[in-house]
Amino acid sequence: MFLKNEKILIIIPLLLLALVAPQRATGAIYRYVDEAGRMHFTNVPTTTNYRLYRNEGETYRLEALITHFAEKFKLEAALIKAVIKVESDFNPRVVSSKGAQGLMQLMPETADEVGVRNPFDPSESIYGGSRYLRLMLDSFNRNLDYALAAYNAGPAMVRKYGGIPPYEETQNYVRRVKYYFDYYRHVKDSL
Repeated sequence: MFLKNEKILIIIPLLLLALVAPQRATGAIYRYVDEAGRMHFTNVPTTTNYRLYRNEGETYRLEALITHFAEKFKLEAALIKAVIKVESDFNPRVVSSKGAQGLMQLMPETADEVGVRNPFDPSESIYGGSRYLRLMLDSFNRNLDYALAAYNAGPAMVRKYGGIPPYEETQNYVRRVKYYFDYYRHVKDSL
């Protein structure tokens, strides 16, 4: 009898603590693009036109992964966020027309090279993309423009042209990543 009462005395405070402890919201954000191309966001969809855009729990997890791999590979978290933003707009399931996959849009050969087996797993994608980005920075003497161009067009093309290749896609890519890099450096909000 004494043992039962002792268990109750332990369980009651734990239950009370669970009820009053602050908990992280795990709501979702939905997005709808209307006929005019305007984006609408809500946490409570009012029509079936809205599609899941991002889950807050997922956002928290991505932030933690980005921070972890930024430290591991001695990169700024803002740079990893910028690459993800431009590559996939934080959609871990996206596949490009050229076959690049996941958040950091790794080509299958590149994924193999950096040890990624499942590029659709955010943890593996951020690991592999961050590792590859570090390799490109090291290969091009920390020249960010060249490293980003190599991430997009491949290091062979950057070497061939002695800098950013004369491809509009790659030139725009470098500009866009640098824009978001600056944005994420100055705006300390989440993704």
